[in-house]
Amino acid sequence: MAKVLTQADIVDVIIVLGSGLRADGRPGDALIRRSLWAARLYEQGAAPALICTGGVGRTQTNSEASACRDLLVSNGVPVSAIHLEEQSHSTEENAIYAKGIMEDNDWQNAIIVTDSFHMFRAHLIFDGKGIIHYTSPVPRQWVRKGWYIMSFTRELVAIQWQTIKETFNLPYTNVG
Repeated sequence: MAKVLTQADIVDVIIVLGSGLRADGRPGDALIRRSLWAARLYEQGAAPALICTGGVGRTQTNSEASACRDLLVSNGVPVSAIHLEEQSHSTEENAIYAKGIMEDNDWQNAIIVTDSFHMFRAHLIFDGKGIIHYTSPVPRQWVRKGWYIMSFTRELVAIQWQTIKETFNLPYTNVG
């Protein structure tokens, strides 16, 4: 169970990592989970602002970030508290572009919201980009077992790819 944040735990911003939209443009299960969890954190007073990340997919007309915003607003978060990062197509790009928004707003630290199977790699990437952050994964029980196993396996491969990129100083890509 997630810890209920106290006043001492307040940070500058909550960053919701994007996840693909369905073929019809609606948010997928991962983006719904992440947005709902971020709305709860906001409601608890964990941060006064949020950044929704994620660009427009190849077959989409809306961004993951705008879908996240819509979910947050429908769960009581005021639109004025939400900032959109709509350029990214990977976790690494989420971190790079979110850092720019943080710098523009003089924010020093963040809470990263994503699924637990994705959190380790996200933590490594955000740490590597010099972003002071705390992690708040979506509760594990919110993810169907079969989906969790498949996604965890994908993350094992993605972590290896991230290690190879860092070892050989390869540029960031939209894979990941």
